[in-house]
Amino acid sequence: MSVRAGIVITGTEVLTGRVRDLNGPWLADQLLELGVELAHITQCGDRAEDLTAQLVFLAGQNVDLIITSGGLGPTADDLTVATVARFYGRDLVLDDALEQRIAAILRRLGAGRPGVDFDAVMAANRKQAMVPVGAQILEPVGTAPGVVLYSEHQPTVVVLPGPPRELQPMWSTAVATDGVQRAIAGRTRYLQRTVRMFGLPESGLAETLREAQFQVAGFDNLEITTCLRRGELEIVTRYEPDAADSYTALVELLRERYPRELFSEDGSLIDDQVAGALAGRTIATAESCTAGLLAARLADRAGSSAYLAGGVVSYSNEAKIELLGVDEALIAQHGAVSEPVARAMAEGALARFGADTAVGITGIAGPGGGSEQKPVGTVCFGLAVAGSDTVARTLHLPGDRSDVRERSTTVAMHLLREHLGSTQLP
Repeated sequence: MSVRAGIVITGTEVLTGRVRDLNGPWLADQLLELGVELAHITQCGDRAEDLTAQLVFLAGQNVDLIITSGGLGPTADDLTVATVARFYGRDLVLDDALEQRIAAILRRLGAGRPGVDFDAVMAANRKQAMVPVGAQILEPVGTAPGVVLYSEHQPTVVVLPGPPRELQPMWSTAVATDGVQRAIAGRTRYLQRTVRMFGLPESGLAETLREAQFQVAGFDNLEITTCLRRGELEIVTRYEPDAADSYTALVELLRERYPRELFSEDGSLIDDQVAGALAGRTIATAESCTAGLLAARLADRAGSSAYLAGGVVSYSNEAKIELLGVDEALIAQHGAVSEPVARAMAEGALARFGADTAVGITGIAGPGGGSEQKPVGTVCFGLAVAGSDTVARTLHLPGDRSDVRERSTTVAMHLLREHLGSTQLP
């Protein structure tokens, strides 16, 4: 790749770890899709001299594009625009039209309500309408506009807001500007595709990819990155358009070797696939060790109210008995973490919510509570579908308490995908 970029994440709260940086990884992925090489991601606090040092450093690394995130608000520590303007040798000027657009946004947000001094609010926000001379303005998504500064003799600088909900939609606008298009004009164009697998260890995939070097013509033209997320393997491949046949051959090899494990060839997430499989159905959850995480995951998708009936967090044995109707003798005989109890939990949720599909989860997330027969990481799943026999499965999941709980939700989602695809509505 012949075009290089650097990212500066500003904000003392990010630098100190109080707020996790979501913008750096997201922007990195966007740059890769554009065919732009990411050279550096740096972080600095809300100090003008520190941001200037980052800009000077990146310019010295011969990057073509610098992206900053954060520091565009109305408060005294929001210094990014002024600092970038000084770095670029540009004065700040008040953009009257932009000020009026910001005022209209503030009125919509309620700043013009009775009892609110709107003039004081506008005075505090006026600095957001101060922009460097010659800058291209990116319309606000919240109240803060972004800017793009271009020069033939300096890196193009894109100044974006900090909140991801504002930065992400503004990015596409920034990319379309003349300044960014000139900066990335010499980039190599790539295609990027993602496939997802479940139930395969990373070592198994690594061995297959080593064999693919000799079986797939043009394999060296594929840039492959693998990552384990929530217990699933994500395989991201970038390649130039003329290597498309090599990528197709790689996917065919994976499909042939792992017909059950390969569940997504178009990059779709298991959550999206389950949401699609639940169309026309209703689902309920009964959760012990996951304590509502599965219900929350099902509810993350817009439109989930059409299929999510409800859930029970039955952490204690008493809750399992009283809320889900699990037989006390069943718990005494098999233990709370057992397939019979997981089945009973799922069937109890099915009946309580009048749903046609239900999942029960009970397990030992740790760090204590395990035994030789049922070590930490033992999780039992029950899947009840009206008109069909209830399915149960026990797995031993690796990791700490958080890992076990999160991976349990992934297992449950894959149980749903596997069984709903072949089960007709009653």
